[in-house]
Amino acid sequence: MQKAVLSAVVALLLPSLGFGQAALTDQQVVEQIIQQSRKEYRDDKGRYRPCACPDDRARDGSLCGGRSAYIRPGGAEPKCYAKDVTKADIDAYRARISGR
Repeated sequence: MQKAVLSAVVALLLPSLGFGQAALTDQQVVEQIIQQSRKEYRDDKGRYRPCACPDDRARDGSLCGGRSAYIRPGGAEPKCYAKDVTKADIDAYRARISGR
């Protein structure tokens, strides 16, 4: 009984400590990078900017489309799609989360 309880506790705690977790796939890293890029654009300098990517929604609920930072030339260049994320981006993300 005690072994079963101890095993259950260890199984619950190890993932939260970062042990026993499977490495993220490249696709999962790409999704994280895109999500982070969109969030950084939206929350820039304490202002809420809703139109990072064409498929985002503006304050009035409409699709951003051509009003998005992704489409407009110059300025911010948020990563909206998997094709925008380079191998260097993936490697930098992995290095950052591993603490290297």
